[in-house]
Amino acid sequence: MGIVYLMLTISLVIAACFLGFFFWATKNGQFDDDYGPSVRILFEDEPTTKDV
Repeated sequence: MGIVYLMLTISLVIAACFLGFFFWATKNGQFDDDYGPSVRILFEDEPTTKDV
C-alpha cells in the first residue's frame, strides 16, 4: 500500500511541475502568435544573395 502513496505523490509533483511550466510559458508570451505560423508557410522566402 505504501507504493501507491509514493506513486501518487510523485505523479502529483510531476503534474504540478508541468502546470507550472505551462503558466510560465503563457506568462512569457510563448503562445501569443497563433496565426502567424499557419500563414507563414504559404509565402516563399525572399531570395538572398547566396541563393542567386
